Amino acid sequence: MITIGLALAFGTSYLDKVEPADLKRMVSYLASDELKGRNTPSPGLDMAADFIAAEFKKAGVKPGNGDSYFQETEWTRGAAAGQKVRNVIGIIPGSDPVLSKQYVVVSGHYDHLGERKLTELNAKDDLIYNGANDDGSGTAGVMAVGRALAEEKPKRTVILITWYGEEKGLVGSNYYVTHPIFPLKDTVANINLEQIGRTDDLEGPRINAGSLTGFNFSSIGTTFAALGKKMGTDVSGHPTSSASFFGRSDNVSFARFGIPAHTLCTAFEYPDYHKVSDHADKLDYENMAKIVKLSAATTLEIANASEKPKWNKDEPGAARYIEAAAKLASG
Repeated sequence: MITIGLALAFGTSYLDKVEPADLKRMVSYLASDELKGRNTPSPGLDMAADFIAAEFKKAGVKPGNGDSYFQETEWTRGAAAGQKVRNVIGIIPGSDPVLSKQYVVVSGHYDHLGERKLTELNAKDDLIYNGANDDGSGTAGVMAVGRALAEEKPKRTVILITWYGEEKGLVGSNYYVTHPIFPLKDTVANINLEQIGRTDDLEGPRINAGSLTGFNFSSIGTTFAALGKKMGTDVSGHPTSSASFFGRSDNVSFARFGIPAHTLCTAFEYPDYHKVSDHADKLDYENMAKIVKLSAATTLEIANASEKPKWNKDEPGAARYIEAAAKLASG
């Protein structure tokens, strides 16, 4: 039996490092007009990558690819083929002689949709898809989790990754799992953060609450829910969206290889989704800080637990991922 609460048992002062004002600062830069929507590839995306790496370094998060924070490759599509693109990777090394060779990944995508095409009809309109909630919020969350855990000496190694190219079809995360820096067979979990800043879900307000894709697919859902109950933030599955959204974000890149992986969000659908009006001033940073604190605590819980997360064999939706896990373990 896994005992839930190790991440809270010896104090929670590390969570005080997650501050609403700091989250707002990071989202505001990522979603600023200066970055012009962070299209993949683009100068704005490069600026975002450099910013994330600098934040990792400032927080005490170590480079994740040798002495570099970047996993660089070339974009292969369309007129932009040949331009560099980068996943941004930092690590918090594990402290246990055995478990440090296992990995917990916390991730989010830092790209967005770029700009609308300029025409005579829209010359005076807002043309930039700023992508504050999607996914400036998740990217800021990853950086904040790194800051919170950098000095906590988790038993397992924590990997922090922000992806390029999610909006083009999960390209950055797919590149990583086919060119992993750390062995997939030793990667025990992925917590992906996306759309964690808006509480105005189209189905109603989401205050002190988060939704986990594939909530019943693995034991990670149970861990989130148990810690959330202790911390006053409910985490649950949506009757339909929890399963249907499971394959729509970067977590599924890991799940396809059999690694328990989920995306945590606050609102599945909100009024400004994929619109130029997704601006930083519309996020609820106080509530976002609660979601990030819970994400940090859950990450530490998984990193320190004696047992790895497991897929739920009684959940039909997890069957293909259980098969993939068996293949990964045997191969």
